[in-house]
Amino acid sequence: MKQFEIITHTTEETMRIAEKLAVLLHPGDVITLQGDLGAGKTTFTKGLGIGLGVTRTINSPTFTIVKEYMGELPLYHMDVYRLEESEEDIGFDEYFNGDGISVVEWPQFITAFLPEKRLDISLKTIEDDKRQMILAPKGHDFEKICEELIR
Repeated sequence: MKQFEIITHTTEETMRIAEKLAVLLHPGDVITLQGDLGAGKTTFTKGLGIGLGVTRTINSPTFTIVKEYMGELPLYHMDVYRLEESEEDIGFDEYFNGDGISVVEWPQFITAFLPEKRLDISLKTIEDDKRQMILAPKGHDFEKICEELIR
């Protein structure tokens, strides 16, 4: 599968890319977000939420693992960092096969539970608010979504 690169220069631009992505997604779609602390994972998720019509404030689910937000489609925001040493399944299939969009931060800690078809996004800080996003679609549908997103 192809990879796609997007460079953003501001937090707002990162959020706009995510907002644009949100309208291309379908129920049951899974997005993984990788990147160091402060790389923009939660900022990206906030943009997705805006695109999905979420009106609540989106923040990191660090201490709860999963936060659910209602919009035009539900948004399931997961921070699975705390599952690093665990084999625990907290019902991922119900989220991943559900009626909403799942966003997984720190996906490397639950690789055994991730669906084969998904969109992996790596975020990297280049300087200040400038970010590099590498989109790695897993599956033809996500490749088409990425092509539409970068137009």
